[in-house]
Amino acid sequence: MNRALRVAPRGWGTYRSVVAAVRAAGPGATVSVQPGTYAENIVLDQGVRLVAEKGPGTVRIVGGRAAAVTVRGEAGLHNLVIEGGGGEPAVLVTAGGALVEGCEITGGRVHVTGTAAPVLRDCRVHHAGEVGVYLAGDSTASLERCRITDIDSAGVFVDHGAAPVVTGTSVSRTGGHGIRITGSARGSFEGCEVTHTAAASVAVDASAQPLLRDCRFGDSAAAGVVVTGEAGAPHGGAVPRSTESAAPADPGVDEEDSSAGGEYAGGGESGVILHGCEITRIAHDGVHVTSRAVASLVGCRISDVRAVGVLVSGAARLRVEDTTVTDAAGTGLAVGDDARVDVRRGTFLRLGANGVYAADDARLDLSGSSIDETAYSAVHACGTSRVKVRSCRVNGAREDGLRIAAHALVSVADTTVADAGLAGLAVDGGDMTAVGCRISRSGTGISLDTGHRPLVRDCEVSDCTGSGIDIAAHTVALVADSRITGVGGTGVHVREGAAPWITDTSVTDVQGSGVVVQKLAEPRVRGLSVARTGKNGLFLADGAAGHFEYCDIGEAGFPALYVGAGAEPLLRGCLIHDTDEGLRRADDARPVLEACRSVNVRSGDLPEEAQGDATVGAGVPVPVAGAGLGDGTAGAALEPQRKGGPREVKAESLNDVLEELHGLVGLEGVKQDVKTVVKVMQMVRRRTEAGLASPPLSRHLVFAGNSGTGKTTVARLYGRILAALGLLSRGHLVEADRAMLVGEYVGHTAPKTTAVFRRAHGGVLFIDEAYSLTPSGQGADFGREALATLVKLMEDHRDDVVVIVAGYPDEMERFVDANPGLASRFTRTLVFEDYAGAELVRIVEWHARQHQYELPGDTQEALAAYFDTLVRDDRFGNGRTARQTFQRMTENHAKRVVDLSASTTDDDLVTLLPQDLPALPG
Repeated sequence: MNRALRVAPRGWGTYRSVVAAVRAAGPGATVSVQPGTYAENIVLDQGVRLVAEKGPGTVRIVGGRAAAVTVRGEAGLHNLVIEGGGGEPAVLVTAGGALVEGCEITGGRVHVTGTAAPVLRDCRVHHAGEVGVYLAGDSTASLERCRITDIDSAGVFVDHGAAPVVTGTSVSRTGGHGIRITGSARGSFEGCEVTHTAAASVAVDASAQPLLRDCRFGDSAAAGVVVTGEAGAPHGGAVPRSTESAAPADPGVDEEDSSAGGEYAGGGESGVILHGCEITRIAHDGVHVTSRAVASLVGCRISDVRAVGVLVSGAARLRVEDTTVTDAAGTGLAVGDDARVDVRRGTFLRLGANGVYAADDARLDLSGSSIDETAYSAVHACGTSRVKVRSCRVNGAREDGLRIAAHALVSVADTTVADAGLAGLAVDGGDMTAVGCRISRSGTGISLDTGHRPLVRDCEVSDCTGSGIDIAAHTVALVADSRITGVGGTGVHVREGAAPWITDTSVTDVQGSGVVVQKLAEPRVRGLSVARTGKNGLFLADGAAGHFEYCDIGEAGFPALYVGAGAEPLLRGCLIHDTDEGLRRADDARPVLEACRSVNVRSGDLPEEAQGDATVGAGVPVPVAGAGLGDGTAGAALEPQRKGGPREVKAESLNDVLEELHGLVGLEGVKQDVKTVVKVMQMVRRRTEAGLASPPLSRHLVFAGNSGTGKTTVARLYGRILAALGLLSRGHLVEADRAMLVGEYVGHTAPKTTAVFRRAHGGVLFIDEAYSLTPSGQGADFGREALATLVKLMEDHRDDVVVIVAGYPDEMERFVDANPGLASRFTRTLVFEDYAGAELVRIVEWHARQHQYELPGDTQEALAAYFDTLVRDDRFGNGRTARQTFQRMTENHAKRVVDLSASTTDDDLVTLLPQDLPALPG
């Protein structure tokens, strides 16, 4: 039996072709091939080894119309260059355990089928056509340290029931997927790298169920990993349903800490598994699990993706453990449709939209996770989604920490929220149970606006700039065993018609009032403790009501208890102590006080009748001694009490604000328009007071003008004017743009627009570059949804908010025509003309005075000539240009004066000369 045969183009004792040598060889023989190119179709079925005698790259086997090398049994291919042609495989393995080692394969794919179990080790596959390595049948190939590059479609295609083991292999520069796994394929990929793919780096579908461990996927022109079909689902796609349960009948009872993922939540990994993988620099979603697929992400890192970090849709199921999503342009984790997701110890950081977003009928369980630095809300739940948040940390959301909208139900426990731009917890239509949460350094601590009955229990709100808990109009909520401290506004604000239950809760060290109850509100309060407030301890506005039992109110900056006109609260067993003034009420207030007492109060003691037994005189209003407010307004009660009597309240004078408006440089047409609007509004008010019908009046305005023409400044003054006229309660300005109003997903825009609109309640909503909400040629743009929401809100709150839209003149005309509701609401346009050169000089003079500089006559003349010379194109900034010019003049002045050293005089320090002017652009 021949054991060693040689193949060479010439020479004694050698075969001239590889095929001849293989025919002559017996099982186990080695065929040593001399350097050269051999155009042959070789079939190995006897365990023969082919070896390039002089090493890699020296022997090239070129196939014809069939596979260059076909292996049907045990065989070996070593250090050969194998080239296919005509769309046929370069290497075809149909059976046996061939070893292909150190080979270069090109011009055709490696095709493994049947029950073959070959090993490809240290091979390079490139320019192979549609597929680099195709694994099918019930094969169990092994790929070790191979390189697969420059493939027209898929680098590695695993089909049917194949179950390969792929380790240390790289795939790059493919026209389709890097790795495609379909059929009922299984197998594992460990330590692999897939880069520079035109489609998803890895695509898994049908009922495939691979394991990918410690792999790296990057630089994809599409998604990172896509799992779809019934991939990973057990029993041929029978996806278990989640073990959902209804909300507990008693909101005070903790829900069982069960998973939203149902049968997948008990621990371990299931479905398509990515373990320890890194997905980075992806042009679309990092991971997308959809249809009825089941997958697990364990110890993975997803970063620098241009869309969503992890997107789960359809009826998919996903388990996420110890995984980080960071620096995504979109949301970190988005769950929609009927998907179920279970997240344990996840990290979501620096995201361009939400941290976690749940919509539709999705179910999400989030525990032990952190969400930091999100451009939108950290957690946003809407639709009919159900979300559980346990032992998580939320920090640095530009909007809300957790936002619950539409009909979503969120249960949040033992979670901290810090540095949220709006509210720490915000319920806007949905329902929430919050237990053991800590909210700090946010706008509002907890905002509740819903027709459901949210529960807040054992929560702490501290160091927020706004209210601790804000309960919106007609909202019923339960607040129990909670603590509010160190907030900049009101501790608990109960809005008009709200009816919350508040028990065993403390409010301390707040800059506003401890508890404010608006008209028609009827809270039930028991065991409330209020101490060290900047304003009232308990403020009951005109027409307020409610029951207050066994409350402790002390150390208030204003009267500890204020009762407004027509208010009819019941206070039983309450203690007012250690404060300058205990009680103040309006003349026609009708409080009922039973068994209440005051201790260490300098003035405004409770009357003796109020301090009797609770069974005596029950239900009879007690006439309380104390100075009334005279005019019936609540404003005086909001001023701190000083020795010598209450401080006088001074509303901002209309004349003062108008004088400030007319003191602005230029804008003569705008000033005249505002003056006309003011006169019309004054007439409307006088006719109303006289009982006459009011003429039609729209307070909403369009500001049309180029950049830097003072639109924002005038909008701010307009709000103050309306407040001085009594037509707005606050007159403050809230600035917004497209990014603040338009959401990323369907159903996200309306809540965002509503949240911004609510911030403007009582003032002016100023939308700059409003035309960006209606981009040309984009009929399905979410900006139109924002407009529709805005129009409805303007109608529903016509007396509460004034809206000003602003932008370039031509664009604003197109904007108003984009929605029929806009044209009817924005009936007046104020045109902001560009500043003339002399007006720009006056603006520079104003900045000079503010910063203690002087402009001699020759400098003013030079400035005028400078501004007249500037090109008035789209980059011209009007007032902004004047400010920038002044800044450049001060810089040039500093350079000039410093060079004078010891000869510098005081005049030199403040005088700007013509030579300090900046050079003309260009």
